[in-house]
Amino acid sequence: MSYKETGNSPWAPAGLALLTAVLLWIGWPVHPAPLALLLLVAWVPYLRLEQLLVARGSSGWKVFRYSYLTLVLWNAFVTWWVSYATLGGGITAVVCNALMMSAPLMAFYHTKRLLGPRLGYLSLPIYWIAFEQLHLHWDLTWPWLTLGNGFAEATAFVQWYEYTGFLGGSVWIWAVNLLVFLGIWGRSGNVPAARSFRPGLLGAAALAAGLPLLLSWFIGSRWQEEGPALEVVVVQPNVDPYTEKFQGKANFVPYDEQLTRLLRLTEQKLTPNTRLVIWPETALEEYYFEQQIEANPKIVRVRQWLAQHPGVALLTGITSVVMYPNAAAASVTARHRDDMGYYDVFNSGAYFRDAVAPIEFYHKSRLVPGVEKIPPLLTSLIAHIDLGGTVGSYGSQDERTVFAAPAGAPDLRVAPLICYESIYGDFTAEYVQRGATLLGLFTNDAWWHDSPGYRQLLRYGALRCIETRRDLARSANTGFTGFINQKGELFQRETAWVPAASRGVVHLNTEQTFYVRHGELIGPAAQVLAVLLLIGLLVMALNRRFGTKPVEAQESVARPA
Repeated sequence: MSYKETGNSPWAPAGLALLTAVLLWIGWPVHPAPLALLLLVAWVPYLRLEQLLVARGSSGWKVFRYSYLTLVLWNAFVTWWVSYATLGGGITAVVCNALMMSAPLMAFYHTKRLLGPRLGYLSLPIYWIAFEQLHLHWDLTWPWLTLGNGFAEATAFVQWYEYTGFLGGSVWIWAVNLLVFLGIWGRSGNVPAARSFRPGLLGAAALAAGLPLLLSWFIGSRWQEEGPALEVVVVQPNVDPYTEKFQGKANFVPYDEQLTRLLRLTEQKLTPNTRLVIWPETALEEYYFEQQIEANPKIVRVRQWLAQHPGVALLTGITSVVMYPNAAAASVTARHRDDMGYYDVFNSGAYFRDAVAPIEFYHKSRLVPGVEKIPPLLTSLIAHIDLGGTVGSYGSQDERTVFAAPAGAPDLRVAPLICYESIYGDFTAEYVQRGATLLGLFTNDAWWHDSPGYRQLLRYGALRCIETRRDLARSANTGFTGFINQKGELFQRETAWVPAASRGVVHLNTEQTFYVRHGELIGPAAQVLAVLLLIGLLVMALNRRFGTKPVEAQESVARPA
């Protein structure tokens, strides 16, 4: 088939949409690391798709349909595992997220149409990254497919994330894709590829792809683990959340037995040098009322165990409750029962510095939309959809909590990260700004069964280690338990889906990276530029709609009646 026939084929747009989605999927974790380089060209078919539709005179609605098709396929290929909780939840996540992601693509289309191709192609990465920044901070946050996450399996390629954060990866992907596309097709794309090659642009694309790889190799080859060493034990009890974990399930394991299992697994790896133990998310699952927690028999057991192991601190997941004296004192997420009054339920971390120090709490702050947090405007729409876990709005806290150093480890200051929170770069950096020397991640991976979902989450944690140059200790109820070093390399990882514990030596770095010191710069800058572009777009659109062309006006005046 000739070039002209291919360009005019009615199936060409659909094929190009599918090709982009497939390339994004193949390049995404958890496929082999070298395949991540496909992300640098994955958007080229989409750019050609948009160019073909414009050349055919297609409507904006048709451009939207094919853009949306591209995004739905990509979302489905990479995050299909959400449907393991319920089919309805998986479909909702794919359809809605793809719809939101279509906004920057359509903004690009209209900018290119009204302000010209040069500014149009320049606007695309700006709109996209502005959207990614928004998607990190609003009620419907779901940044799983932030483009910079795509290199989570290939951490050797992005050691420079300590300067840019993962949005730097998004810039890299768009820069190379645009240079490759423009080098092959140009801004008009009206001539066969063999006649439209632009060696200068293709050379720039090669440099844009190669220089970050070279820089990453240079940084990675020189990096050594920083900070004093510390022995940590992380525990994986492997209690199935669907059948065993919660009261009322078919094979419910009594909470006392769950605690016994945690203590037994911990003892198997504990040594006199151990200074920190981490148990997984909701390891202590019953409602623990924070104001009366010391009277709880299981807390008494934990205290007794810690007394037998002086010098050991414990960080554990826990479901905690805070009571409020009246409605005026209650938070916006507070619930009410006649027999309890106003109260909040939290997916929390509880930190026992030693056997006698008061328990410190951290309340999970990045809540999964539709699972742990339902935006008020959408409560009636999605409250009935199960996306995995307990549906309803949990309480949260505004500030990051860094747990204080125990007596035997003065350099240990733990950043508690609960599951989903580990995909947020700027959020994790806030802990380090507050003095954290170790990332302590506790999670329950089994909601998504044995799928790419929990494997992707594991790898996303490696990016947080590079951005902050902190070691990460990971405790999963089911899934992967182990450690990640400051270069994003996994070690001492236990086999998934079996009861286990892992002992590892981490390093407590106290230095702050450029990304930690200065925070997220790329995302906010893109948002400012996107607003300016949209203002220009609006002015141009209004001028076209209501303005009068000067030549036509003069002819109208000169024409005789």
